[in-house]
Amino acid sequence: MGGHWLLNAVRFHVRVVDRVSDFIGLIAMYLIFAMVAILLLDAVTRNIIEIPLHWCIEAAQFTLAAYYFMGGAMTLKNNDHVRMDLFYEGLSAKGKAKLDLVTITCLIFYLAVLLIGSMSSLEYAIDTNETRFSMWNPSMIPIKTLMVGCIVLMLLQSVSLIFKHVATIWEFELK
Repeated sequence: MGGHWLLNAVRFHVRVVDRVSDFIGLIAMYLIFAMVAILLLDAVTRNIIEIPLHWCIEAAQFTLAAYYFMGGAMTLKNNDHVRMDLFYEGLSAKGKAKLDLVTITCLIFYLAVLLIGSMSSLEYAIDTNETRFSMWNPSMIPIKTLMVGCIVLMLLQSVSLIFKHVATIWEFELK
């Protein structure tokens, strides 16, 4: 009974992080439509009206970057990421969970290093009011802030996956 509060905290973490990942991932899915609209606007204004909008390509690039940052946690949650399957499918559920714990540990190390670098990059962008060197000259702060937030969400989702795999190995329910 003493660890009951801990199990409830783990369940709460898994439930909240999974929902946030789904919500952010859903927003990311709709960003594709925004990117297509931006590129269509660019094509029409450049080729038909012959008034090029200099911001369109960069806005599409930022939208694409936001798309893959925001989709990362949902991809992890839904197990839709790329996996090299040499023998994974032949493993039992517990065997898969154990192997996934190893790979998630590597992922967490990678994401932690990425987070340190992205936080440093965001700090630089804020300190210098960094802009992209182009005709449009957009601020880099919003996309770098989004990058940091999404890396944090991927780290939280990775912890959620650890909890799920441990639950599989120890055969208890998190729902």
